[in-house]
Amino acid sequence: MGKDQSGGFHPPKGKPSGGKPEGLGISTTAPEEIEAYLERTDQYVLDDENLDPGIPVRHPNRRSGGGNDNARKPNLKETDTTIEMATASGVDTEPEQLPDTLEKELFAEMAEFRSDCCITIYLPTHQSGVEVNEKHDAILLKNTLKDIAGRLSEQGIDTARIEQLLTPAYRLLQQDRFWGRMGKGLAIFIADGYFKYLIMHVMPRHEAVCQKRFLMTPLIPLLTCKTHFYLLVINKQKCKLFRADTFGMEYIDVPGLPDEMLDVKRLSEKDASTFRPGTSSGAGGANFHGMGGGNPDHKDTIAVYFEAVDDIIYKEVLHAENAPLLLAGVEYLIPIYRAASDYHNICSESLTGSHEHDGLNQLYAQAREIMAPYFAQAREKALTIFANQKATPLTTSMVRDVIPAAYYGRVSHLFVREGAHIAGRFDEMNSILDLDHNDQEPQEDLVDMAVIKTLTQGGEVYILPEELMPSESTELAGVLRY
Repeated sequence: MGKDQSGGFHPPKGKPSGGKPEGLGISTTAPEEIEAYLERTDQYVLDDENLDPGIPVRHPNRRSGGGNDNARKPNLKETDTTIEMATASGVDTEPEQLPDTLEKELFAEMAEFRSDCCITIYLPTHQSGVEVNEKHDAILLKNTLKDIAGRLSEQGIDTARIEQLLTPAYRLLQQDRFWGRMGKGLAIFIADGYFKYLIMHVMPRHEAVCQKRFLMTPLIPLLTCKTHFYLLVINKQKCKLFRADTFGMEYIDVPGLPDEMLDVKRLSEKDASTFRPGTSSGAGGANFHGMGGGNPDHKDTIAVYFEAVDDIIYKEVLHAENAPLLLAGVEYLIPIYRAASDYHNICSESLTGSHEHDGLNQLYAQAREIMAPYFAQAREKALTIFANQKATPLTTSMVRDVIPAAYYGRVSHLFVREGAHIAGRFDEMNSILDLDHNDQEPQEDLVDMAVIKTLTQGGEVYILPEELMPSESTELAGVLRY
C-alpha cells in the first residue's frame, strides 16, 4: 500500500485474491460447536501451553512438496512413516537390557524358558547414517510387531493379551535415544510379564517367531567367539595398547608408560630399563652408563625405550595372557621391538606404517583383516576333524541322525547352515523323530533345539554359510563323541 504526495494511503490496484473477507483471518466457531471443539482440543494438549508429546509434529524444515513434481518423496509407504501405538494401559513390564557379553549360563537360562506364547525378534540395525536419521530400524520393528499381532490373532489369542504383550515394544519406538545407540543388530524376547533385549555386535537375519520358547540360534556368534588379541601401536612418543575381539576394539590406559623415548634411561649395561619420572626431551635426555662421550647409537636408544615399554605392559596387562600381540608401526621399528620384547606371543605379521593418528575404527579394520585367520582357527580345526573322520561312523550329515544325537549329548561339533529351520517334533523318551507334519500338533524348530542341546551339554556349534558346510545340501552336520 503506497502514499500519495499529500501523505494519504492508496490500496494496490486489482482485486484481492481468493475473495477472503476482511478481518484477522481467524474463523469463528458457532456457539453450539464450542463443547465439541474443546473436547477435541483436549485430545492433543497436556495443558494450556504444551502439546501432548505423543502427537507427531511435522519438522519446521521439512519440505512438504506443495505440488512440486521435483520434491523429494519418502521411500517408505505413508503408513510406515507413522508409529502406530497399539498399546494397552496398565502394563508395567519394563524392558531389561541383557549384557553385551553373553555367558553360557544366561544362554541356558533363556533357552529353558517356556510359555504358551514366546515371541523372539531379530533385527539388523544401523549405527549411523540416513537410516538412523529416518528411523528405518524403528519402522522395521513397528512393521514386525504389526505382523506378529496378526499371527497371534490367527492363533486365537485375544486382542487385549496381544496388546499387553507388545506394549513394551511399542513404547521403545518413541525413544530416540534408544535407537541412537544401536549396534549391528537387536534381539528382543517377549512373554507375559517378560521383556528383554540385547544390542548385538553381529548382524542377524531379520526373523520373528512365536512359539513356546525363544529362538536362540542367532545368538551363537555372541556366545562362542571369546577370542581376543592385543594391538600395540609403537613409535618414539607414547605407545598405545588396544584390546580387540571379533566385534571391536578398545584402548587400554596402561599406567606408567613413558610419554616419549627420552624419558627412559639405563643405569648400567646389566640393569633393566627404568623410567625416569618427570623427565622429557631437553638437556637431560637419555642416560647410558659406560658409553663414553657423545650420543649413543640411535637404535640402542630406541631399544632401551622399547624394553621399558615392554616391561610395563607385561607387568600391568600381559603377564597372565596368552593372546597374540600384533605390532603396528613404522617398518624399521618393528624388528627393534621384537628383539627388545620378552612377550612370548608376538604375531609374525605386523601392521606397518604410521598409525598413531588413525581413528579407532580405521585401525581396528586393518588389524582385524590381518587377524582373520586367527579368529577362524577353531572353526577350521573343527572342519578338519570332520574331514578326517568323514569315512567313519563318528560323523554324519543326515538330519535324522544329527537331531537325536544332539538331544542325547553325543555331538561334540555341530555345523549349522545359516538361516536353517526344520519344523517337527522329537519324542526324547521314545526316540521318535517326526518330520512329516501329518497332524495338527505344535511343531518345534529342531535346528534350534539341536543347537541348544549341543551347547548346554559341552559341545561346540558353528553357524556357517552354505559354501562352508562340511557336506552339501544339508542343514546340519556333526562330529559324534561315540
